[in-house]
Amino acid sequence: MEREHHELYEYARRRIKQKKRLYFHFVLLISFSLFLFLSTKIFTTTINHNWFIFGITIWTFLFLLHFIKVYITDRFMNKNWEREQIDRMVGLQQKKINELQQKINEETIS
Repeated sequence: MEREHHELYEYARRRIKQKKRLYFHFVLLISFSLFLFLSTKIFTTTINHNWFIFGITIWTFLFLLHFIKVYITDRFMNKNWEREQIDRMVGLQQKKINELQQKINEETIS
């Protein structure tokens, strides 16, 4: 019981840390996007003054990858998912072992 409680606590702590980093990433994205936009509009006198859009687009794509990792991948592929997959694999292996054991038993009887 104590170990299970500790695992739940550690999982919750890890998820909160992930979300905190994601929110920080979002704040940085918005802040630097605004900074790049304003600094480009204020200080640029050249013809190609929309270069910041490329940087913001890449950073937004990286943020979306981070978001997917936190809210989709890690949410559904957590410890319970790992345990289910391990149990399934162990079950399949045990089934194969039982089939081989039965085959050996049938061959030794014959």
